[in-house]
Amino acid sequence: MATPQTRINHQIRAAELRVIDHDGANMGVISLSDALKRATEVGLDLIEISPNAKPPVAKIMDYGKFQYDENKKLKHSKARTHTVEVKGLQVKLGTGEHDLVLKAKKASEWLKEGHRIKIDLFLPGRAKYLDQDFLKGRMERILKLLTEEYKIADPAKKSPKGLSIIIEKV
Repeated sequence: MATPQTRINHQIRAAELRVIDHDGANMGVISLSDALKRATEVGLDLIEISPNAKPPVAKIMDYGKFQYDENKKLKHSKARTHTVEVKGLQVKLGTGEHDLVLKAKKASEWLKEGHRIKIDLFLPGRAKYLDQDFLKGRMERILKLLTEEYKIADPAKKSPKGLSIIIEKV
């Protein structure tokens, strides 16, 4: 659907417009009444394309075709956008090497796809009060196993679960 501020025919407020013909030829700066007259002569609508320009730019064309083209552009731009998810990975203090390798492999796949990854070092009970350097060393174990290039988006912080770090693709 066309943008809500798109004005057509008698909704246009500007006294003078730079008008583009239905063939794409520039008709120059003419008054609104002349532009409307020319649009009705060919049986088309006068559509304000660029309202913020000085003078505003209008085009003589079919409004239905204009809406169709705008929808097509919108769908094309939506199809090209890639949403980045934050994927979660949970590791415990005593997680074995083999399990860490598997988790790092999965994390590397996610990085390759362009997702951010939140790695939680789960600390039950009193483990939350262990030496911070020791806990960061435990977090480094999994980061060393990653095969993809990454950068730390959010450094290691205490969280309700324990210690969390967010990484993303370089």
